Amino acid sequence: MAANGDGFSEVSMEDLMGQVEKRQISTIVFIIAMQKEAQLMINRFRLVKDINSPFPKEVTWVLFNGMYKDLNISIVCPGKDSTLGVDSVGTVPASLVTYASIVAMKPDLIINAGTAGGFKAKGASIADVYIVSSVAFHDRRIPVPGLDLYGVGMRKAFPTPNLIKDLNLKVGRLSTGDSMDMPPHDKESITANDATVKDMEGAAVVYVADIFKVPTILLKGVTDIVDGNRPTSEEFLENLAAVTAKLDESVAKVIDFINGKCLSDL
Repeated sequence: MAANGDGFSEVSMEDLMGQVEKRQISTIVFIIAMQKEAQLMINRFRLVKDINSPFPKEVTWVLFNGMYKDLNISIVCPGKDSTLGVDSVGTVPASLVTYASIVAMKPDLIINAGTAGGFKAKGASIADVYIVSSVAFHDRRIPVPGLDLYGVGMRKAFPTPNLIKDLNLKVGRLSTGDSMDMPPHDKESITANDATVKDMEGAAVVYVADIFKVPTILLKGVTDIVDGNRPTSEEFLENLAAVTAKLDESVAKVIDFINGKCLSDL
């Protein structure tokens, strides 16, 4: 490392990232779209709602936190829409809470956990839980050179080869959009993204986390088969409870594996 004019060593970004990856993970923030998806995890890790959260008083975001083994765990949900009283799903709330959570809590690791649609053509079945290898958007079509790739926004999730091997997790690509249905133009984009699962938040979370260089893992439980024979919304509601239970079990195993480890151990 070279010394600058003030006598201090100039540390490269690679050196800094190496130091970060060798430091034991202590703070994890979960970004979860719906509290129904998060409740079992909140109970399992005995997290408590933070009534003095660092977020602006105007927002409906909900923060739960606590200690589990050696980990400071927080779960952040966008909460209910202030006008309609429904869960604030989609990429905009996910982006906002991810940004605010990074600024306020400075996590070592972000985990985006939740439910997703799966494609039987790619081997997905109801209640499968996938760890995501890469993310992309399927509804940001900008047919202008350069902006077309920006629209797709393909990014890799943080690599976790040891975690995947130890827990025998299924791995797949995730495609994100702001609609639950899949019209033909979305289907074409999802196919181009080579996605096994689709959701409404993941790529937005990774986009923000990538700006701040915060490693991100995504875990998605399959509630509905998008290329199946049943209406997506009907299948989603029918399977939500069972799949969140399966997701909770997978998250518990992931957290137990992470405890006491560094990013480079994952």
